Amino acid sequence: MKKKIILISGDPNSINSEIIFKSWKKINKTVRKRIYLISNFDLINDQFSKLKYKIKTIKVKNINEIFSGDELKVINVNLDFNKAFKVDKSSARKFVNKTLDLAHKYGLKNNVSGIINCPINKNLLNKGKVGVTEDLAFKCGIKNKSEVMLIRNKKISVSPITTHINVKDVSKQIKKEIIIIKIKTINKWFKRFFKKKPKIAILGLNPHNAEFRDNSEEVNEILPAIKKLRKIGIKLDGPLSSDTVFINNYKNYDVIVGMYHDQVLTPFKTIFKFDAINITLGLKYLRISPDHGVATNLIGQKKANPKSLISCIEFLDKFGK
Repeated sequence: MKKKIILISGDPNSINSEIIFKSWKKINKTVRKRIYLISNFDLINDQFSKLKYKIKTIKVKNINEIFSGDELKVINVNLDFNKAFKVDKSSARKFVNKTLDLAHKYGLKNNVSGIINCPINKNLLNKGKVGVTEDLAFKCGIKNKSEVMLIRNKKISVSPITTHINVKDVSKQIKKEIIIIKIKTINKWFKRFFKKKPKIAILGLNPHNAEFRDNSEEVNEILPAIKKLRKIGIKLDGPLSSDTVFINNYKNYDVIVGMYHDQVLTPFKTIFKFDAINITLGLKYLRISPDHGVATNLIGQKKANPKSLISCIEFLDKFGK
């Protein structure tokens, strides 16, 4: 039997139970048997009930319990709640961080293919952790910022050098050393999973690359990083101007690396919408999540699109360790 897939239910006040149900109905039974959902058993069943979804669930103690049936196996994490989609912030925070801690421990095991977390409001993460990417990197003991946030579909991948930080702080983090180590992580990951050297484009930070003025980040940090990376055999073009690269030029590359989150994610999502998954590279295990948020405005409406979560499961089924 192939290795187990760990699915984290994520934020309790979200569309997550809806996309879990819709994804469960779409994936084949062979894959279902390998999925273990880390959640609160009572909450997930209450939410399914509120949505009028009929699905068989079973509470299990750990991933070593194996069942021949088609039930959704739920590893229970305690949670205090009164209403299914209105869990108070304090309880939700404790719950979310407990589920991430448990998933991390499972991710390190040899019989686990990887972990998928459903969307989480970042305000619920432990203090000082600005995103799940950074939280799991901390848990894995990464101190050199070599972890990478990669948004991917079958046509293109994008990656920001800085992730969930305020725009006013971006330029402080644009350093030659950080660019080099993250591009190395991307190159290594593509060689491992796809047996190829990726063709990478790197964008500048400023409009029109600041016309390459002497005091610009392009001249002082980005260009020196590119020269160093080319010397070690990495296929890299840039810095390209970010205002035009997504018109058509992006099709010439495997990965577009930008300097900050919205620089690459906004055009990517405009073009591909829900057709993408979020992968964290450089961890001790494969971590994936849907490329969208908790969508509280859609709770209870049954309008949530499960495409990204289905893609996460399919990717982990195919490429998990």
